[in-house]
This record gives sequence, structure tokens and C-alpha cells, in this order.
Amino acid sequence: MQQSIAVRHGHLSEASQDKIKGRVEKLSRFFDRLMSMEIVVDLSDEQHPEVDIKVSAEHKHDFVAHDKADSLMAAVDGAVQKLEQQLRKYKEKVQERSRNTHVRRQEVATEGDSAEE
Repeated sequence: MQQSIAVRHGHLSEASQDKIKGRVEKLSRFFDRLMSMEIVVDLSDEQHPEVDIKVSAEHKHDFVAHDKADSLMAAVDGAVQKLEQQLRKYKEKVQERSRNTHVRRQEVATEGDSAEE
């Protein structure tokens, strides 16, 4: 999975970038078809940094989260939490659609057997 971190109006140390990447990588637990992640950190207001995370998934539109907090890691955690919720909701929706299709096929097959008798 590709990851990129961009910083506006400031600089992040390698250690901070590694921490951010580590926290964002946890998203792959919720959806295994993630292709790339773009993380944008805006440090224009040092007291309240902003974090935007854009995640691209296979066969799906992008998932986007934005958060602003008192510390950088709190903003990252907030954005990651929002993405977790989006990914979980999307995965449940896909699984539900799959289950409904399977149930419909069984109903059609059962109706077809009844019609033949």
C-alpha cells in the first residue's frame, strides 16, 4: 500500500512521520483492499494542527477524513477514527448486499422448484 505524507506550513521529524504512518496503517485491519493513503498535515496554526487523510480503496471511491485538535497525534487519531467508521460502515453495506443477493437466489430457486411441481 502506498503512503504519502505532505506537510503544509511547517516540518515534521522522521519520528513523527513514522508514528503517523503506524497509526494510519491500522486502517488495513478494517478493509483489506486499501490501495493508497494520502496524509496532509497543516501546521499553519501550531496550537491546533489539522490533519486530512484520503484513502483509496479498490473498486470504490475515496474515503476522506479531516480533524483538528490540540495536538498533532490527537488530530491524527480523530481522523483515523472517522475513517475506521466509514470503512466499517462500507464493509457492512457490501456484506449485507452480498447476503441479500444470496438469499434472493435461494428464494428464486425455491419458487422455481415449486412451479415445476
